Amino acid sequence: MAPSATPNITQLLVAWNQGDQEALAQLTPLVYRELHRLAHVYLAGERRGHVLQTTALVNEAFVRLIDWRQVEWRNRAHFFGVSATLMRHILVQFARERQAAKRGGQDVQVSLSEAARVGTRHNPDLVALDDALTTLEKLDPRQARTVELRFFGGLSLEEAAEVLRVSVSTVRRDWRMAQAWLRQQLSATT
Repeated sequence: MAPSATPNITQLLVAWNQGDQEALAQLTPLVYRELHRLAHVYLAGERRGHVLQTTALVNEAFVRLIDWRQVEWRNRAHFFGVSATLMRHILVQFARERQAAKRGGQDVQVSLSEAARVGTRHNPDLVALDDALTTLEKLDPRQARTVELRFFGGLSLEEAAEVLRVSVSTVRRDWRMAQAWLRQQLSATT
């Protein structure tokens, strides 16, 4: 997510919101590339032969995003914040379906230490991460959203602050607190 691309994506999102189909045509490759980069990061730590491929994850997220016609995209950070939520749900849904199919078989693994710098001793699975985030959401919704934006959305501290409408120092503090809490929760489940 290069800073120089920020105004262009934001302008295109606003134009698309106002019904400009040409803006969508220009926006599509930019957004698709960024979603592909994020998906590659998520799936890079997966075991060999993992069924869910980067392109499949991107396609699913992109299709769902394009169908959100009633959303008024404020800016690039808002768009990628929503993308973070969608990618989380897609990945967790896939992991749950896979678990059900194998009756508790091998979970889809994701490295928090690489992607989110949460630094746990073991790689937690997506279902455990989602469960922990759901619990954290009940305790501190903003911290849970911060993790979602940073981990699943790949947003910087500044971009997450923009989406959450708080200061960068607040996001930094929430991020550290959430990392510590998740580290404890995820190590207790392994």
